[in-house]
Amino acid sequence: MQNNFYFIGNFSNIYKNPSKRSEVTSQIIHGEKFKILAKNKNWIKIKTLFDNYKGFIKNSKYIEKFSPNYKVSSLKAKIYKKPGIGTNSWLPFASKLSVFEQNKNYVKIEKNKWIKKADIKKINHKENNFTKIFKKFIDKKYVWGGKTFKGIDCSALLQIFYFYNNSFYPRDTKDQIKYTKKNSKKKLFKKGDVIFWKGHVAICLNSKQLIHAYGPEKKVIIMPIIETINRIEKTAKLKVKKVSKIKY
Repeated sequence: MQNNFYFIGNFSNIYKNPSKRSEVTSQIIHGEKFKILAKNKNWIKIKTLFDNYKGFIKNSKYIEKFSPNYKVSSLKAKIYKKPGIGTNSWLPFASKLSVFEQNKNYVKIEKNKWIKKADIKKINHKENNFTKIFKKFIDKKYVWGGKTFKGIDCSALLQIFYFYNNSFYPRDTKDQIKYTKKNSKKKLFKKGDVIFWKGHVAICLNSKQLIHAYGPEKKVIIMPIIETINRIEKTAKLKVKKVSKIKY
């Protein structure tokens, strides 16, 4: 069985088991590369090659040959049937694209699928301004397993920065904690500090504020750092496990 494939739907849930009633553990987005581990009529078990994440997706919308040369740099990119004629379909941030035709304002990614040039960057573009990426998701819904404009969870918010920049970073908080280098426990925080709790993560935008996809508020939100630490300790009985630093 040919193992390397590329997902070409807009995005899809990855399920823990081959059923839509199963837990959604993550998502796969347009242009993402994966291996097929097992296959049946309706489902395939996959392993995403960016972060080695395993789960099940519906058995459709993937191809063997794909040469991405651009990626989506806006929160979502509207798909057009042809330049100027839009659809109700969107590609999420960091989707990888194979562009093979361009005009003044649009690029063609498939037959009858165009995207505005303003929504994309070249595949090797690196965005060092992590706050710019995280702030795209402000007020977007907190969704367990999500990593798009439709909803995102706390660990995906952190991972998407690395994914966009073509740099490995684990998907789940428990693995992110193990992967990152530890800073000394501190009470003074700086821009780029990453604060980990058991099952949760937030990123400091400056010395006073952090951003996170926060379940109790049901959205991505900016909050005061110390107030958040105290709130999580009081409501969830969780103390900070680790403070690390985002690499940019």
